[in-house]
Amino acid sequence: MSRIGNSPIAIPEGVSVSIEGTLVKVKGPKGELSQELGADITAKVEDGVVTVIRPTEQKRHKSLHGLYRSLINNMVIGVSQGYKKNLELVGVGYKASVQGDVLELNLGYSHNIYMAIPGEVKVTSETVKGKNPIVTLESSDKQLVGQVAAKIRSLRKVEPYKGKGIRFVGEHIRRKAGKTAAAK
Repeated sequence: MSRIGNSPIAIPEGVSVSIEGTLVKVKGPKGELSQELGADITAKVEDGVVTVIRPTEQKRHKSLHGLYRSLINNMVIGVSQGYKKNLELVGVGYKASVQGDVLELNLGYSHNIYMAIPGEVKVTSETVKGKNPIVTLESSDKQLVGQVAAKIRSLRKVEPYKGKGIRFVGEHIRRKAGKTAAAK
């Protein structure tokens, strides 16, 4: 816990970090993010490096120290490089299309599913003949991209017998053997 919190965060070119009381604001080419620190944890910026400081060696302070250091690091990476998640729709007739900020999914149910995507997340869908449709989510906020990806994935969970459903690209699914014929 404490080892993560003790490591400093290097600020890349084009990214600015400002600390106002317990509010940390990170601004970069991909956007602006802010995070409220806990009451006991403090942060400071010196010579292009952000350090997070805890007041005592209590277990609670150690865990919060590592947590807030990771959150600030994720914000710095997000506004400089961004985060991307790719979801693959595996199944006969599964389709995805995007109109504005609405994702339309055809997942084998009797109706299409329309999902509003937050404005901070850029969504695209790609359908190539002979391959599974791919939905790509991009944003500077790591938590928001993961939450939207998890919500989309929950619409059709991968089943273990045929492997149909929504999965991350490159994810390995444990498959089960189906029923075997009864011995005569």
